[in-house]
Amino acid sequence: KNGALKTKSIDMLDLSPETDTEELISQIRKSEPLITASRIGQVKLLILRLQEKLSQQDNRRFYLFKMLRAHILPLTNVAFNKSGSSFITGSYDRTCKIWDTASGEELHTLEGHRNVVYAIAFNNPYGDKIATGSFDKTCKLWCAETGKCFHTFRGHTAEIVCLAFNPQSTLVATGSMDTTAKLWDVKTGEEVATLTGHSAEIISLSFNTVGDQLVTGSFDHTVSLWDVSSGRRVHTLIGHRGEISSVQFNWDCSLIITGSMDKSCRVWEAVSGKCLATLAGHKDEVLDVCFDYTGQFIATASADGTAWVYSAASYQSIARLEGHEGEISKICFNPQGSRILTASVDKTARLWDVQSGVCLQVLEGHTDEIFSSTFNYEGDTIITGNSFPSVKPGIFYCVFFDIVAI
Repeated sequence: KNGALKTKSIDMLDLSPETDTEELISQIRKSEPLITASRIGQVKLLILRLQEKLSQQDNRRFYLFKMLRAHILPLTNVAFNKSGSSFITGSYDRTCKIWDTASGEELHTLEGHRNVVYAIAFNNPYGDKIATGSFDKTCKLWCAETGKCFHTFRGHTAEIVCLAFNPQSTLVATGSMDTTAKLWDVKTGEEVATLTGHSAEIISLSFNTVGDQLVTGSFDHTVSLWDVSSGRRVHTLIGHRGEISSVQFNWDCSLIITGSMDKSCRVWEAVSGKCLATLAGHKDEVLDVCFDYTGQFIATASADGTAWVYSAASYQSIARLEGHEGEISKICFNPQGSRILTASVDKTARLWDVQSGVCLQVLEGHTDEIFSSTFNYEGDTIITGNSFPSVKPGIFYCVFFDIVAI
């Protein structure tokens, strides 16, 4: 349109291996006039490939593939690009490093920050840029291929502790201890907006999947929902009685999940800002929360050493994940939504079945608490990182293809 490429997502979250393909294509054509008769074959092929992927049994087991002495000082975060071909690590040594996943070879060291590199991210799904947020109050934008620094975003008056690219990779959002979030233009390096309204540190932020809204969670016990185009605050989500630890949208942008130091997790309606449910059960602070990729499940991790899985439709608990011997700092779903990965101070990461809550595998090898863990897009590779570089500062797990069912 007017020389610009426009995209639109088609919601197929209810797709299953049993879905009638012809009927689904008929429904899509009714709502999407651009899918003409000549495109039916392509659409059918895509749907069949998705159904084939959904029908595959997830019997993967993981084995210790690489141990990387990533930095000379503690790590802060790890992140994959979408394909999983490379990953990045941030550190107290003021650098971010880019690694080749297959070989474990260091590709580039991103130098220039004058303090801890705390928040890091690829601009997935593109993966050609990296953003780093630092305690030096700046955010830097880098070329993932060459390690060249494109821009240094200056304007915050305190440490940057969280950041994210919008889905279109045109903006970077940064959250700071100075109580503000800022939006930056990726192309020009200019500040687009300053989001003010919180009265304490912003500790977590997330764009929705459309990119038109941003949610921020703060130590002031509140969550704010912002309109990205105007920088205006749409809603203030009030209800938690403790600091916010984590915030996230679901896939269709209708819900927001929040975790808090008040030991609870809340589900909010994005349109109205209304609290739909309070998910209780934890006996200590909730440290991390997340939706699965389809937004059907919610997972929570707590300092009480347990994790819970809830239905995002009924808000009822599905499973309680017990086995860790210390607080769980990080939790995430695999892309298929069938497994959950948890990272704990007990020096292990664990893999769980979503429906039953059964622990399928304990990933061992670290000599200190694990602070970060993540899957790649295919779900066949895991990175776990622990903060202290005494022996094994970063451990990289790769899939072991085992035909025996777990």
